[in-house]
Amino acid sequence: MKLFIISDVHGSLYYLKKALENYEKEEADYIVILGDALYHGPRNPLPREYNPKEVASLLNDYKEKIIAVRGNCDSEVDQMMLDYPMMSEYAIILFNNRKLFLTHGHLYNKDKLPNLNENDVLIHGHTHIPVAEKLDKIYLLNPGSITLPKENNPNSYAILQNHLFEIKDLEGNIIKSINVK
Repeated sequence: MKLFIISDVHGSLYYLKKALENYEKEEADYIVILGDALYHGPRNPLPREYNPKEVASLLNDYKEKIIAVRGNCDSEVDQMMLDYPMMSEYAIILFNNRKLFLTHGHLYNKDKLPNLNENDVLIHGHTHIPVAEKLDKIYLLNPGSITLPKENNPNSYAILQNHLFEIKDLEGNIIKSINVK
């Protein structure tokens, strides 16, 4: 199974289209959205081609392929626009005999870890900074942001396939990677 992981779309139709072009090129099985899909948030600038209504419509075209969690900028009103569930604070899926704990990052993160077993994986967004590292007993992964990257990072997404987690820019170049074995 191949997962295409994005976070922090923040209502940008331009960057969502770029990300979905990469999803198609990568031939991934599912799209994981780690929150903050439609609204830009009060701390963020308006992103390029800010159009939450069209972003919702485009995401709905992929509803059978999306696994999503709620971000700190997502609301019940956003859920009314989307044809897939996204209001859960986290989701857990099994992948290669380990748990993937998917969350936005404002509740669970490096400083506030969920209960995970050795070699499980915490995947979150929220910081807009790509991360691929092993902590004491777990892996910490963050795809960065496709729309509003921070700390001079490029707009990015991630791929998880087999035991390899790769963070890529929107041209498909690998920025960071780690084996999660």
